[in-house]
Amino acid sequence: MALRDKPDKVFSDLEVDVLPNGIKQDRAQPSTTLRKYYSHCRRMTFARFVASKTSGCHQGGKSPSTWYCCGQTFNEPSSIHKHVARTHDAEIEPLTQSTFEQLSNELIKEATEQQQKPEAEPVDISAWMLDTSHVADDQLQKGPGQVLLYYCYLQIEDPHVICAWQKALCEKLYLTGKVRVATEGMNGTVGGTKVATAMYIKAMRSHPLFKIMEEEDFKTSDGSADCFSDLRVGVYKEIVPMGVDPDVISYQLAGTHLEPEEFHKEVEALLSKGDSCNDTILLDCRNFYESKIGQFSQCLAPNIRKFSYFPDYVDQNLELFRDKKVLMYCTGGIRCERGSAYLRSKEVCKEVYQLKGGIHKYLERFPQGFYRGKLFVFDERYAISSNSDIISECRYCGSPWDQYQPCSTHYCHQLVLSCPSCRQKEHTACCPTCQSKEQTEEEASAPQPKEECECTDGRPRIPQDVL
Repeated sequence: MALRDKPDKVFSDLEVDVLPNGIKQDRAQPSTTLRKYYSHCRRMTFARFVASKTSGCHQGGKSPSTWYCCGQTFNEPSSIHKHVARTHDAEIEPLTQSTFEQLSNELIKEATEQQQKPEAEPVDISAWMLDTSHVADDQLQKGPGQVLLYYCYLQIEDPHVICAWQKALCEKLYLTGKVRVATEGMNGTVGGTKVATAMYIKAMRSHPLFKIMEEEDFKTSDGSADCFSDLRVGVYKEIVPMGVDPDVISYQLAGTHLEPEEFHKEVEALLSKGDSCNDTILLDCRNFYESKIGQFSQCLAPNIRKFSYFPDYVDQNLELFRDKKVLMYCTGGIRCERGSAYLRSKEVCKEVYQLKGGIHKYLERFPQGFYRGKLFVFDERYAISSNSDIISECRYCGSPWDQYQPCSTHYCHQLVLSCPSCRQKEHTACCPTCQSKEQTEEEASAPQPKEECECTDGRPRIPQDVL
């Protein structure tokens, strides 16, 4: 069973307890980890149950349009989802338990095998550390700040060694942010003072593995260490979570890279044809909340919640891409590396191109170009801008607004566009369901799984797009 969203680590110890509802509790892990994993298993089971109610007449990778259940016909995904949730919960629960036990046993087996491996000799990473003795701590902690965004695909024999080096380096330079290391490469976004980020780039380019990187491979924007709550460095299967094994779909199969100037000319040619252009697709492979506040003119922006849904989106919309030239883009270019490789593997497109350096590099060259609105970033800034256009609106009053805030409901992780006027009226949640909830102090402090509210419940997981 393929687990596209399987956590990289669920069990770190083999000692387990059993919770009252049957969930195995790892003593070395907080209960929230297993509860989230159990919720993941429930979503998988729910999706399979819904799929079993399809008419069976859909073909060619297209999504079904009709479901039959309990003598009723359902024509909308939201309606069949609500019916199953209300009527068949008693059937789904034991199936979820079974799925959870099966998958958790697989993870325990993996953990056992990992623990039985002999410990490797410690590696001296001091040779890769910069000498900062000539720099005062104040220069590393105070002063003008910057955020770096970068990635590098290359073969890393021992990602755990690189992970240890990155953690030590970032801590030495007082950098915060996120760094993902894998056998396929490294992906990071870190913030600190400009002195610290400059030294980080120097250290990266001095390392034998990463000396292939150029200065321009590090995208910069105004910010600081305060843009991130902490520093997180870890080893993962993928450096960007698409949910497909890198050994199966490698970045080496990626589409043709276009410099910002080349991409700009392609978009200009596309827009000049207007509605008469039917052989080219400008594809945004980011998530819906990113494209909502900023995108290229006349692009196709899939209504997907996270990048791990992108492969399924491609599979269910193959006819959309057949015999087309596809121009792909994302924030910094990394999602296009794997996304274009996956699209090319389907062998339906005429050509697949991608914007080198992503929107970040495009805006450096064309701040008033064809990309309008803000650029969403995955830190506490939420967005950065290069033009004054506002293409989104307040969720409550419809006035132009593009500054995200987290939903005010404690358990909801959605983002909401609520203008100052509406926030003054206490419209601070992502939807009426969340807005109406009143939680006691005791409830707010208890660990709970991520809530699926009507914002996500009514949205098809994989949309069927038509140009």
